[in-house]
Amino acid sequence: MATIKKKDFIQVGYTGKFKEDGTVFDTTSEDIAKSNNLHDTAMKYGDVVICLGEGQILAGLEEQLEGKEVGKEFEVELSAENAFGKKDAKMIKLVPTNAFRKEKIQAVPGLQVNMDGMVGTIKTVTGGRTLVDFNHPLSGKDVVYTVKITKVITDTKEKVESFLKMSLNTKDVKAEIEGDKAKIEFKQEMPAEMNKVIEDKLKEIVPEIKNIEFVKEKSTKTA
Repeated sequence: MATIKKKDFIQVGYTGKFKEDGTVFDTTSEDIAKSNNLHDTAMKYGDVVICLGEGQILAGLEEQLEGKEVGKEFEVELSAENAFGKKDAKMIKLVPTNAFRKEKIQAVPGLQVNMDGMVGTIKTVTGGRTLVDFNHPLSGKDVVYTVKITKVITDTKEKVESFLKMSLNTKDVKAEIEGDKAKIEFKQEMPAEMNKVIEDKLKEIVPEIKNIEFVKEKSTKTA
């Protein structure tokens, strides 16, 4: 059976747990999400399609997929350093509580806040000072992933659409393929600079595509 290599488009399902206590923190399975009180009605569950090596999933996990076989389930253990990073004491800051009051924010433990472009979690509120942790919420945790690569994607249209949906975090994209040309349709017009980045990347990872046209989806509303 063929093994997976970089630049392969693969369909994969996974579930991540903390090694310490087995608590599930991430999964592509709706049933597992429901049984572990993780279910999000806004999320679309099911296997995801990624291009291996393009950073579309956790880097430490992605590295472990290379060389694996399709159809076999396996476990990957990742240390905190190779998962979401070690806890960095320098990323834990004391902030005057007045700073939150000025922004009309009620500082309470567990609240996520955005300060100067950095997202942090309030740990404690004591008197006039608030302790905010700007580390990744899952930092410092060793994790275990159960993973299964269900298939290798060979269809050009599926490659293009899946890469764009995953990279841009959107469902609103369609592609039509004619020979070596891809016609990509977005609901909203994209900036020219973004189109150029997308075009260069797609030509690199889907080499059968030589020409790309970007169009805005036509409105179907009638007067």
